[in-house]
Amino acid sequence: MSVLSGKKILIGVTAGIAAYKVAGLVRLFIKAGAQVKVVMTPAAKDFITPLTLSTLSKNEVHSSFYNDDDKNAVWNNHVDLGLWADLMIIAPATANTLSKMATGTSDNLLLATYLSAKCPVYFAPAMDLDMYKHPSTHKTFTKLQEFGNIMIPSESGELASGLVGQGRMAEPETIVDFIEKDIVSNLPLRGQKVLITAGPTYEAIDPVRFIGNHSSGRMGIELATVAANLGAQVHLILGPSSLQVEHNFINVINVVSAEEMFQAVVSNYDHCDIAIASAAVADYRPKHVSDQKIKKADTAFSIELERTNDILKWMGTEKKNQFLVGFALETENEEENAKKKLKKKNLDLIVLNSLNDKGAGFKGKTNKVSLINHKFEIKAFPLKTKAEVAKDIFDEINALKNE
Repeated sequence: MSVLSGKKILIGVTAGIAAYKVAGLVRLFIKAGAQVKVVMTPAAKDFITPLTLSTLSKNEVHSSFYNDDDKNAVWNNHVDLGLWADLMIIAPATANTLSKMATGTSDNLLLATYLSAKCPVYFAPAMDLDMYKHPSTHKTFTKLQEFGNIMIPSESGELASGLVGQGRMAEPETIVDFIEKDIVSNLPLRGQKVLITAGPTYEAIDPVRFIGNHSSGRMGIELATVAANLGAQVHLILGPSSLQVEHNFINVINVVSAEEMFQAVVSNYDHCDIAIASAAVADYRPKHVSDQKIKKADTAFSIELERTNDILKWMGTEKKNQFLVGFALETENEEENAKKKLKKKNLDLIVLNSLNDKGAGFKGKTNKVSLINHKFEIKAFPLKTKAEVAKDIFDEINALKNE
């Protein structure tokens, strides 16, 4: 998964020969999981058709304030377009359009939308060598960057005129990579390492049977996704789960038993800044594991159990500078038991949920939690999706770390 996943991206296309590259750019943004809309200058339609871009983006392409051919024409609201976007990119950005952007000229829909945008605006210059080198062009570049716009440098190579030099619009892959890296560089968890345990553990009885629980791992996976989207490098230690994890910043370490999870935590704990123990780890395991499938008998059957390693207790004991978060799933005396666990395990924050709350607990896509910090201050939240709960948890972590 890319940091662009879920982003709303508005592409402004101007009248340059490099406009043909926008088709590839739209496809890459869509592949990254973004929503894409396109606005064009009227002259840009001479270089690439709105039909092509609307087909690829799955959205109508706009190039004027209203459609002259439609007797019931509706105004294409540049303000709505500008406010819709999480980021805007002008590509290709011709010398003419860049000059108008720098002076606040608003004589077409694209420029009016640019002036209405509240999001980060990137521009990818595309022009011939002499135009690129002209002092007025460099003055425009400077002015636009002073406004807070972000320039994606042009590349060197053969130009439409036959000259060789700088002025080629960056390739679509380069543009996407540039934007992803720029977004990551401004994220609150950039450079931090996050360790998360998630899912159940299976403790073998014999080659066929095991002791386990109903955890799906969804809560931990959502936490890992939020952490990665905030710029962290995430190590997700995941017990048996049918759910898939796809994110460039998440390293999944698959385990089965509590002992395997414990060893994975020991190997990665020293190097993390934030650790979240959301896994439903078995407290006990069979003392003796049969090498062969145990046959059914008419008499009663018993299994001798022994304690597994208390992973969270170990993390609390070995804690140095890590911010440590635990989970408490309770059925009675919820707050009291959670506070005891918070203190006993040396946690900075505990996430409390109750099986008495409808929609909370294992398997589902929702959860209802209360967050208790090291001062025993409690924040209770209504029922939310686990993705939303994960965001609430990281909002609290960041707030506590910045106190």
